[in-house]
Amino acid sequence: MSIPAFTDISKPTNDILNKDFYHLAASTLEVKSKAPNGVSFNVKGKSAHEGPTGGQIEAKYTDVPTGRSLTDLTFGVASRPGAGNHSRWRHSMTMRPGRATLLITFRRAGLTLTQAWTTLNTLDTKLELDNTISKGLKAEVLTQFLPTTQSKGAKLNLHFKQPNFHARAFFDLLKGPTANVDAVLGHDGFLVGAEAGYDVQKAAVTRYAAAVGYSVPEYTAAVTATNNLSLFSASYFHKVNSQVEAGAKATWDSKGNNAVGLEVASKYRLDPTSFAKAKINDRGIAALAYNVLLRPGVTLGLGASFDTQNLNEAAHKVGASFTFEA
Repeated sequence: MSIPAFTDISKPTNDILNKDFYHLAASTLEVKSKAPNGVSFNVKGKSAHEGPTGGQIEAKYTDVPTGRSLTDLTFGVASRPGAGNHSRWRHSMTMRPGRATLLITFRRAGLTLTQAWTTLNTLDTKLELDNTISKGLKAEVLTQFLPTTQSKGAKLNLHFKQPNFHARAFFDLLKGPTANVDAVLGHDGFLVGAEAGYDVQKAAVTRYAAAVGYSVPEYTAAVTATNNLSLFSASYFHKVNSQVEAGAKATWDSKGNNAVGLEVASKYRLDPTSFAKAKINDRGIAALAYNVLLRPGVTLGLGASFDTQNLNEAAHKVGASFTFEA
């Protein structure tokens, strides 16, 4: 298994506890499409139970690597066929008595450009270079602009991944500037990770966290200490079989009271096109969800949550989600 990022050490548990529960919003609509030239469009809209309706439109373009070639260069020499390969320049040479053919190809690095415009009048741009600068290194440049307030933001993210190592660095270039760095080491399923934040102007460490875990295809267990080692969490995920999954998470805040929060969830795949989920926490809040693929490209999600300790009160929520993909 590949080494996860620091925030993904508990991802299987977090996904089963939080993903695909549709009661959090009254209704959600998402439309995905892809143009013939490869540009992907994604339109999202969400109606909250309380507050305004929000949405965004996003366009994503990926420029795949390309190359140029120069052939049929003739030399008055004779030799055996040869080939070379160095970085982004690739060349191959075939020589015969009285003739030599040289093929030179320059690989242009591929990049991904994503731009989004939200109903809050925010313009977001992300430029990604993956495995271009160095093998295993992904660089991201993110900018944000608010026309109404002329507010600007710029961030640089670096992801470096190797077979037994995964490190990330996040730099906020205009605020602070600040830097957040995390790293995870893994061997035979065992994971050890740490995170730290640093403010350049204050010349001080602003945050730190640590985590240990064990991950195999059938189950994942992790213990994390975040919020400057004051918030402790223990999580467990188990893939029982191809149809049933289960997960649980316990949380304790050492700066708060002695109470331990507990949340348990399960997922059951009804058939190849649908599944159901259920969860409950120590406060008696239960949630149910149902997801079904109505037809290729059309997905419906239904969800509801109930306060089991106050069934007579209007604290219950229901929600629906529609996703169209072409």
